[in-house]
Amino acid sequence: MTLLLAAILLLILSGVAALVSEDASHPSASMGAFGAAAGCALGLTAALMVLIGGQTESLRLAWSVPRGAFLIELDPLSAFFLIPTLGLSGLAALYGSEYLQAGGVRRALGPSWFFFNLLVASMAVVLVARNAVLFLMAWEVMSVSSYFLVMHESEKESVREAGWTYLVAAHLGTAFLIVLFLLLGREFGTLDFGGPGRTIAAAPQVSGLLFILALIGFGTKAGFVPVHVWLPEAHPAAPSHVSAVMSGVMVKTGIYGLARILTFLGPPQGWWGWVLIGMGLSSGILGVLFALAQHDLKALLAYHTVENIGIIALGLGLGVLGLSAGLPGVAVLGFAGGLLHVLNHALFKGLLFLGAGAVAHGSGTREMDEMGGLLKRMPWTGATFLVGAVAISGLPPLNGFVSEFLIYLGAISGLHSPAATAVAGVGVMGGLALIGGLAAACFAKAFGIVFLGEPRSGHAEHAHEAGPLMRLSMALLAISCAAIGLLAPRVVRAMSPAIATIAGLTPGRCRDLLTPGTGSLALVVTASVVFLVLVLLLAVLRRALLAGRTVSETGTWDCGYARPTPRMQYSASSFAQPLTDLFGPVLRTERRGSPPRGYFPDDAAFATKTRDVWREELWRRVFAAAEWVLSKFAWLQQGRVHLYILYIALTLLALLIWGLP
Repeated sequence: MTLLLAAILLLILSGVAALVSEDASHPSASMGAFGAAAGCALGLTAALMVLIGGQTESLRLAWSVPRGAFLIELDPLSAFFLIPTLGLSGLAALYGSEYLQAGGVRRALGPSWFFFNLLVASMAVVLVARNAVLFLMAWEVMSVSSYFLVMHESEKESVREAGWTYLVAAHLGTAFLIVLFLLLGREFGTLDFGGPGRTIAAAPQVSGLLFILALIGFGTKAGFVPVHVWLPEAHPAAPSHVSAVMSGVMVKTGIYGLARILTFLGPPQGWWGWVLIGMGLSSGILGVLFALAQHDLKALLAYHTVENIGIIALGLGLGVLGLSAGLPGVAVLGFAGGLLHVLNHALFKGLLFLGAGAVAHGSGTREMDEMGGLLKRMPWTGATFLVGAVAISGLPPLNGFVSEFLIYLGAISGLHSPAATAVAGVGVMGGLALIGGLAAACFAKAFGIVFLGEPRSGHAEHAHEAGPLMRLSMALLAISCAAIGLLAPRVVRAMSPAIATIAGLTPGRCRDLLTPGTGSLALVVTASVVFLVLVLLLAVLRRALLAGRTVSETGTWDCGYARPTPRMQYSASSFAQPLTDLFGPVLRTERRGSPPRGYFPDDAAFATKTRDVWREELWRRVFAAAEWVLSKFAWLQQGRVHLYILYIALTLLALLIWGLP
């Protein structure tokens, strides 16, 4: 616990040091980035020690806040979520130290690093807080600090709109969490929560209500459909290292909150699992469909966050359904797949967002239709992006395959169970198969349009590779994706304490139930290693056979046309058109362009635009209503300092009266 507290303190102090620096190039400005990396390394060490040891550490300090307590606890579940949070944040800080300095607009970087470090520190506190007041305060700091990071380029109207959308969505979710913790406090008799074996003894209707409140409140942060609309707005607007942290780990605080609530709501009801599976299927399928229709590279990755949150929900739903049906084997495999996907998604999505940032930095654009041929100009970025693309598509031998494979095993185990669980297993397998196929198509489009072929514009033609720290961060994440895939059985066994916490089992019992799954994974890993060795041997053999020979290149047969141009390549719109047409009633894609006319057409054009149906039909009206209501309170802002002091005094008086025994 001492190491973790030292890490949080170092994050905050280094952020303050960056804030007070007078100039962006001053050495103290870099303290924010390297202080973040050092703080994350300290916290990561503490989390690994607790997860491997399976122990729980707690600390309570005196705090004068009414009903509040500075109560923190580091157990295996918190430690597991801290690992991707601190690991990715540390690498993103190294990446950002070079990325922000290379930006085209000269601006002070101290505030950006202050809010970045504050975001990481607040996420760590959220994951270890065991008092509702402390949790909600850290949750609010996390939301506000990430809002200011999204607004980094606030001179752009699109960024301001994205920030407003995120702020409204975040606080709508927080409103549900406040009600949730008030009801939990009534059931517990205190606003402290957690602790081994501590559960509420409430009627099924009450526990069901608490579950729904948690699902909406935490699901808004996680990005479940239909409360996902802030993700495709905020993630592209933020700097790329911030997008990586927000998409890779900040949304996982919502998953953590949901998982933590499940540990003390008592025995789960079957319909909870069905709701989670339904949310997972809708989020996974709709997320990947809307990603397929995007042309902005970061918007495409943002929708894939919705997809992968759906996959995590499928694992959690299968686990809850297994517990309610008395099938611990199904439950453990479902929870194992869902939790491992939390880690895996942080790695490959962080890698992809950093890769997208390198592409935007090197080419000056995020529009895929203006790219092409970047693999020749940015080989490091292209190679690491390809690793992330294969991992997110769930293909062996990388890490994305491992977590999805565990969920498949859980679903298959459910087929031999009562009818309801068997139906759920079939639904999960069908949904995962559809999501995986569409994800592979989407990243074939993303990698092919961006990195292969010929440059489609001057942006791509003059692109350049990222700097050394940016390349290092991407390389370490790519290596991590491969390492987890090749060491899958060991990684899953090491997760046993965290899985046992959410499943309500002992770590030993959990490891026993995971044994069939780890055995199957060992076979897959062995086959993958053999395949990689064969590929390596073939590469060595080819090199040996070509040694000493003259190797030349020439054009392929061109069907009698010898003057091809980059405009003849597939565009992002045309590549995805067969699939977007197939799901046209869902996507409602708008088409515009002019077809070729005559035997020798001068020009032709085709483009598509797919708007988020949920945002356009539902949330735009909700946000407009919220803006209208808030505008009615504008009279409170009189510009008079003595009135503001009066507001503060009245608030303090109300809190004191509320805190009286």
